[in-house]
Amino acid sequence: MTAQDEASPELEVWIDQDLCTGDGICVQYAPEVFELDIDGLAYVKSADDELLQDKGATTPVPLTLLNDVRDSAKECPGDCIHVRRVTDRVEVYGPDAD
Repeated sequence: MTAQDEASPELEVWIDQDLCTGDGICVQYAPEVFELDIDGLAYVKSADDELLQDKGATTPVPLTLLNDVRDSAKECPGDCIHVRRVTDRVEVYGPDAD
């Protein structure tokens, strides 16, 4: 693994709808990644803008949106946004991050 790989690992994000408060902060930060559904809960979207409603569904975090997704996880009142590395599934932002 090169230093470049370590500096920008591939990340994915998912939302635990059981904890989602429907506040919509995530959608305000990163509408390209998050969306509120008619049930009032937030979900991640695919790269094709499709709402992913399966429990634990993940979507890649585009490097250009990393700061917005990170801020969403930090500001989420429900602590339900999880951002993890794809390679080892270690959470880097969110309630289970070190």
